[in-house]
Amino acid sequence: MAAPTFETIKLEIENGVCVLTLNRPDKLNAFNTQMMKDMIAAFDHTDADDAVKVVIVTGAGRGFCAGADLSSGAQTFDYDARGGEDRAARTREGVQRDGGGLLTLRIYDSLKPVIAAVNGPAVGVGVTMQLAMDIRLASTEARFGLVFARRGLNPEACSSYFLPKLVGVQTALEWCYTGRVFPAQEAFDKGLVRSLHAPEDLLPAAMTLAREIADNTAPVSIALTRQLIWRMAGASHPMEAHMADSRGIQARGAMPDAREGVMSFLEKRPAHYPDKVSTDLPDIWDHWTAPTFR
Repeated sequence: MAAPTFETIKLEIENGVCVLTLNRPDKLNAFNTQMMKDMIAAFDHTDADDAVKVVIVTGAGRGFCAGADLSSGAQTFDYDARGGEDRAARTREGVQRDGGGLLTLRIYDSLKPVIAAVNGPAVGVGVTMQLAMDIRLASTEARFGLVFARRGLNPEACSSYFLPKLVGVQTALEWCYTGRVFPAQEAFDKGLVRSLHAPEDLLPAAMTLAREIADNTAPVSIALTRQLIWRMAGASHPMEAHMADSRGIQARGAMPDAREGVMSFLEKRPAHYPDKVSTDLPDIWDHWTAPTFR
């Protein structure tokens, strides 16, 4: 399946790894409606393409994402004043849904692991879009800022759900209350990012991690694992996890992947998993209704 082309991002797929690059370098990859649409469409593509086993998200040029594109001036966040042809489509129960939230909900539903390679400044939605990604690596040149209160706004993109789970309530509130921009070292120290790298080493490090996943694991198992971990983060009781785990083990245990996983181990050879995410993903969520993010 050939990678599509987009206006604001680039997709490059090779040997099971898709690199999604935010591609407005002259604007420090500032986020606009077109980038939201392009990224959602890109995740639709990577979910549907069985050749893609891992997605890496990074930025072109010296920035990851400078936040929302402010070129509309004072009306940037005034949906009524700005209008727009897709305004009605994005309204639910009388509320105009924010574009960052539409994107993070799509990332949340991804069937493929998502690694952020934060190559430079990441501010506003440039941070919050990362929170639904699975693993974040950062350049030592990266900086982060949850600057919403300094723009007269509140945190968006479902960050009030994701951020405290990653760094705790105290740190989440401090960062959002102050709105200050902080260095990559602080993001690492507080657990927002997994590791720091020299700028030239960032993408190779992300690729090494992606290759370890792509080369050694069963894609259907990874898709189930990703959704189990994320969805159970909001479960009310461990019994929900137990039942979902049990449905998964029952379904996967009878599938060719499980037989191949066991026999390749016993025979001391690399595994070749035949099951495909597009056709063989078992439904273990009969107790759960997916959110509508469109």
